Amino acid sequence: MKAGAYTKQFVIFRLDNEEYGIDILRVKEIKEMMGITRVPKAAHFVRGVINLRGEVIPVIDLRVKFGLPEGKESENTRIIIVSVDDITVGLIVDTSSEVIEISSESIEEAPDGVGNVDQSYIYGIGKVGERLIILMDIVKILTE
Repeated sequence: MKAGAYTKQFVIFRLDNEEYGIDILRVKEIKEMMGITRVPKAAHFVRGVINLRGEVIPVIDLRVKFGLPEGKESENTRIIIVSVDDITVGLIVDTSSEVIEISSESIEEAPDGVGNVDQSYIYGIGKVGERLIILMDIVKILTE
């Protein structure tokens, strides 16, 4: 590794057959799909809220937020609970299976038109062997 290089851990998840990563420092936990209570007049991508140990947490369907085709929930569907500053939100993903360490020198700026999501939500592409993982800017996803 070069001087100044560092590694970061990312929670990897799938949406529509593409792999994405979120900085593990932003992830509180990963839950199996559970009952979600709808909230009237919420944004179209907000599925509703869940009660997680007494805390009411809004849940965002990332497929809807990213404009992807609606997917079928399965036994692999997960809710990734993330936290940014004082905002805690659940993110519905197709599956989440692993944590990967990626060196800073293996992360490149995302070229235009990569992935199925708004370019502003992507801060880079992580190269892990033959895999390319779209690294998400969770702060922008939650604040825009």
